[in-house]
Amino acid sequence: MKNATPHYVLLDGLRGVAALSVLVYHLFEGVAFAAGSSEQMMFHGFLAVDFFLILSGFVMGHAYDSRWHSMSFASFARRRLIRLHPMVILGVIIGLIVFLSQGAQRWDGTTMPPHIIALGTLLALLLLPSPATTDLRGNTEMFSLNGPHWSLFYEYLFNVIYALLLRRLATRWLRLWLVADGIMLLAYTVMGDDGTLGVGWSSLPLNMLGGLLRVGFDYPMGLLLARRFSKHRPATLSSALIFPLSAIIVVALLSMPSLHAFNPYYELCCTALAFPLIIWTAARAK
Repeated sequence: MKNATPHYVLLDGLRGVAALSVLVYHLFEGVAFAAGSSEQMMFHGFLAVDFFLILSGFVMGHAYDSRWHSMSFASFARRRLIRLHPMVILGVIIGLIVFLSQGAQRWDGTTMPPHIIALGTLLALLLLPSPATTDLRGNTEMFSLNGPHWSLFYEYLFNVIYALLLRRLATRWLRLWLVADGIMLLAYTVMGDDGTLGVGWSSLPLNMLGGLLRVGFDYPMGLLLARRFSKHRPATLSSALIFPLSAIIVVALLSMPSLHAFNPYYELCCTALAFPLIIWTAARAK
């Protein structure tokens, strides 16, 4: 049976590059933490999450925008749960095993009682952020048993927002959304304590606000790309050239050392200009 929409293998490849970059970023983060340093070898590696979320928005718009005449919100939600939630459950189980094997202790050495562990595990299985009482590792993470689940939480949230609102917005209103969110995100980043876009992972209210602004820019950017892409015929660019070149550029952008006060501007340029251009080019490859 012929697929309703084409499958872009190069985008899958770049998704893998982004995932591996996040892994390397966290490994270097651990090395830097152990050495007492605030900087690491892949300082902007967290931007791979933004690349990933823009790509998710592109794929969602490309795959679903033209199918809503024959699909309900319930069927859409079921498809997304089947696609994403098995890995959520697996991640929680692995995280729980590791946490218990390390003595079920927080960073400060406090041993967590079984009923708190059970409640925290249940919330994690449902992909619901942990309040302070079920913060098992004591690091204000939204998801103590598998920290990176914060990005999936926001992706779930924007899947719902897409189904209920974003898909209905005219393109000009989607552009206005991006401009407004981009201004707020830049202001938040410049005036915030962190000075980078690397927010959203914590259950602290200000950090969660940053996460909403961050994903609120990335995901709609991908949707806008998908809408514009649908109006153009894909060019026959050489995938043998485009994929390695795109991967090298992505890794180079993520490996940029800290620019200190200029970090917010560099990071927003990556998410607003460089990453969309890379995704657009890769999608046009044969």
